[in-house]
Amino acid sequence: MKIETMPEPYPSAICINTINPNVKLMEYAVRGPLVIRAAEIEEELKRGVKKPFDEVIRANTGDCQAMGQAPITYIRQVLSLALQPELLDIVDYPADVKERVLTLLKGCNGGSLGSYTESLGIEVIRRYVQQFIEERDGVPSDYRDIILTTGATQGIKSILQLLNCPVDNKKTGIMVPIPQYPLYSATAVEQGMQLISYFLEEETNWGLNINELKRAIDEAKEICIPRAIVIINPGNPTGQVLTRANMEEIIKFAYEENLLILADEVYQSNVYEDGIEFNSFKKVLVEMGEPYKNMALASFMSCSKGYTGECGLRGGLVEIFNFPADVKAMFYKNLSAQLCPNTVGQAAIFCLVNPPREGEPSYELFMEEKAKVLKSLKERAQLVHEVLNSFEGFSCTIIQGSMYAFPQFKLPPKVIDLANECGMSPDQFYAFELLENTGVCIVPGSGFGQKPGTYHFRTTILPKIDKLKIMLEKITSFHIDFIAKYS
Repeated sequence: MKIETMPEPYPSAICINTINPNVKLMEYAVRGPLVIRAAEIEEELKRGVKKPFDEVIRANTGDCQAMGQAPITYIRQVLSLALQPELLDIVDYPADVKERVLTLLKGCNGGSLGSYTESLGIEVIRRYVQQFIEERDGVPSDYRDIILTTGATQGIKSILQLLNCPVDNKKTGIMVPIPQYPLYSATAVEQGMQLISYFLEEETNWGLNINELKRAIDEAKEICIPRAIVIINPGNPTGQVLTRANMEEIIKFAYEENLLILADEVYQSNVYEDGIEFNSFKKVLVEMGEPYKNMALASFMSCSKGYTGECGLRGGLVEIFNFPADVKAMFYKNLSAQLCPNTVGQAAIFCLVNPPREGEPSYELFMEEKAKVLKSLKERAQLVHEVLNSFEGFSCTIIQGSMYAFPQFKLPPKVIDLANECGMSPDQFYAFELLENTGVCIVPGSGFGQKPGTYHFRTTILPKIDKLKIMLEKITSFHIDFIAKYS
């Protein structure tokens, strides 16, 4: 009798040992294991599993509309007609909305948002971005140096990719603030670059000490070639807004070290503290005059934040300034391989930089909705700061801008030992306990970076005021009980 044997399994063309090792090393804390567990808990609640809470409050990401922020009417009216232009003669929308739609569609191939656009984005939108920047900064801009992107993320990744040029087995180094938005650390690892960490000073409301920049770059030169410095202003996760004097110091440092400035300015509309104003790095650099006005810079903006909150539309832009012509040609060539940015996101940027003007029919409602969003965010920023400084073991700096708080909290030695036994950082252990006991999902500070021996977490200020009060009450009572349990 013939005994049949099972065939050998066909070897897979892809396995964990043959994928890019940098992808395995990359981590992105904002959507890490805590968020995965939060989703599992939500499913458990739907199945009727008993918990000491009845909902998960997702304070881990700056997703405005997921937290209940209403879209701006003007933006949605323009987008709806641009996507369905046959409604132009049917719906009773304001005349300025219809005029914007006709202007937008005239710039689209075939008059449709469903067509490919130029690789750098629709020209008419880029011209309006130029106008917006010139009105904001009072200095010249050029639409040919403005690139529309699928979210600011794509622009940031594309610039970092352009910079990645190892020399003599030394990696390209990128200076990044700690705490930082983990897009930068994730992208640096993914692209095989060297992250050069410089610490912000919590004691001075997350200010930037030039001596710390010098320490960081001097140490890094032993192992990499520093090429750029990232500045996040207003800060994420820290919520500070840089003073002009501090910005001038940073520009001088970048000039001395021949670094490209990467200015992440996506939260430029989110400034809450009275007497504080946003200044773009381009504006300050140009106004400083020779030799600084000739420095290279890339700045990033998005429709995801500010008062618009259109995160899912993925509209972003980058302005490159003082890039050599041959470098621009290579950059544009690289972007052409991606065909074009998302067209709905481009249209959202068009609305952001071309809002209703005084005297137009949409103006009053637009200004009312914009003011309402920013006023509410200011109130929430003040509430979060007040509550997170109201009980022992917690401290939180003033939230001057952006959409986040990054409070520091003290932990007893027993918690640190337990966390080590579980293979977690102490702040991650704390965050998991907070989630399992209250349903509040935040991000441990270790995911953003923090000074050794300190513990933080990042929370958004985005939940509606009633839910935000509930969330803060949960954090307060949890922390008091947690410390009592483990002290």
